[in-house]
Amino acid sequence: MSIKSLRILCDAVLPDRTIRVWDGSGGTFVDDEGNIYRPAQFTEDALQQIEAAINGEAYTLALSLISVSSSVADSIWDYDETISVQGSPFIVKLKVLDEDEQLDDQEPIVVFTGEIDNLDVVDESSDTGITSRVNLEITNRFTLRTLTNGAVLSDVDQRARAKLLNPSADDDRFCERVPMMRDKTVKWPNW
Repeated sequence: MSIKSLRILCDAVLPDRTIRVWDGSGGTFVDDEGNIYRPAQFTEDALQQIEAAINGEAYTLALSLISVSSSVADSIWDYDETISVQGSPFIVKLKVLDEDEQLDDQEPIVVFTGEIDNLDVVDESSDTGITSRVNLEITNRFTLRTLTNGAVLSDVDQRARAKLLNPSADDDRFCERVPMMRDKTVKWPNW
């Protein structure tokens, strides 16, 4: 039985380039297509966020790259100030490796696709020098479920949103059906 491992690959498709990173330390990782992924360290919270996104539990993904040198963080900040990264596609993929940490024949599995909503850089100082943390907030299309003012979607808004998200589906009747559930009684099995 061969033991396999996974690589978490992230593609940030910016307006003039694509930045590719993988979660881990060590050298660069080259995928089947020859794309080079640089090593990065995500916070433990970021890995939990990715897991929630993979399970479909999250519609906003908050990632933090830690131990970034201050010069790299400054260049990221300057780039965002000149060319806004907001709205840039962000893709999280999983790649299966064999027991020798070599690529297998399978395509990477796309587990989350969204757009960069916000980017900020936070500097941290310690005895060893200044390091930075790059924080990204990525949202996907399900962010449309919430409104910034906290209001609930009307029936008309819900139908329009459903048509946008899934144009080939039948009419969304969610708002019609929820009030009917008010009079229903849930009965648990009596063993």
